[in-house]
Amino acid sequence: MASGDFEDDAEATVTMEEYIESMDAEELEADLVLGGDEGDECTYPKGYMKRQAIFSCITCTPEGNAGVCTACCLTCHDGHELLELWTKRNFRCDCGNSKFGTLACKLLPGKDVENSENSYNHNFKGLYCSCDKPYPDPNGEEHGEMIQCCICEDWFHEEHLSLKSSDGVSSQIPRDEEGVPVYEDFICQNCSPVCSFLTLYPEKLWVAAKVDSNGSANACADTTESNQTSTATEPVQPENSTEAEKSVLRGCSEKLADSEPFPAAGCAISKGLTSCPEFEKKPLFVTKNWRNMLCKCEKCLEMYSERKVSYLLDAEDTIAEYENKAKEKRTEKLEKQEGEALDHFNNLDHVTKVELSHGIKDFKEGFRSLLESVGTSRAITSEDVEEMFSKLKNKRKRME
Repeated sequence: MASGDFEDDAEATVTMEEYIESMDAEELEADLVLGGDEGDECTYPKGYMKRQAIFSCITCTPEGNAGVCTACCLTCHDGHELLELWTKRNFRCDCGNSKFGTLACKLLPGKDVENSENSYNHNFKGLYCSCDKPYPDPNGEEHGEMIQCCICEDWFHEEHLSLKSSDGVSSQIPRDEEGVPVYEDFICQNCSPVCSFLTLYPEKLWVAAKVDSNGSANACADTTESNQTSTATEPVQPENSTEAEKSVLRGCSEKLADSEPFPAAGCAISKGLTSCPEFEKKPLFVTKNWRNMLCKCEKCLEMYSERKVSYLLDAEDTIAEYENKAKEKRTEKLEKQEGEALDHFNNLDHVTKVELSHGIKDFKEGFRSLLESVGTSRAITSEDVEEMFSKLKNKRKRME
């Protein structure tokens, strides 16, 4: 690439430090999405994994009824049109089974005809939300970022969440003053009836609803909602709360005070399970560590099983735990690489060690000189790098 090309695109240039930082950030993001999976082995032998990165191959299964693991994505479907679906729970790699016709898995042929426990939604076709559109939308419609339902794992645009109360008052996704979401998990309006039992829990399970831009408050939900940071009966009221917001919070607090206290022992929601009215389909926002608050009595465990949401009690099901494990794997990988490099260096003879040390020193000096000579006036070109290596090579010849 000619130096003129860089000059014409000067605004896009970055410093070496910025470049390295961006590379590290991209590698970390990839590790978090893939769960630290190196992509060298098909995950099929591990069965229905609690959570793993899954891809849909539009080339092989345009009907969107199959998903493949990271390794198969890289090896068996290289060059195909693939959709990155982030993570899916309780999923087993489909690559090479009956859904792929004559295409056999290169890593692990001879799989079962079908994975009967796998679940598929329109995401496998590249469609999302209740609007059933792709992301990003090729027609140019911009809806902003999407949020994921922790039950069905579909993604939704905020404007399509039906965030309106029965009296038509609009509300918004709970965020702090800087626009950062203040809830841990979101449950879409289609999945909320399955989780209607959550409405029987105390207010600390919920994140306070926000009002719309004209200051109208969202009606107090059947559940007693509160600010995420509140664990007391009276919800925390931000200093800049509008009177409408304070009214909503007071109303929720009064409703909680009027309700019967939960028993100190036994099931916290047993009475409500038999008398819970028909649940209105509406989005739910739950606060930090809400899963730890769920009752684990025999009756509730049976209820979770009947509603097929027992995974809510499994810490390994959460995205946070998935990413924590990915970070641990990344740390272990980097430490292993450093250890292997150090072991290799220590196994060298004395003369080779000295030559390698001098070579590293010469490279650092040459690179520093290159940066100083270029300065901030222009970007470093491939010719600059080639010239630097040529000087290093000539210097080494003179020393031999």
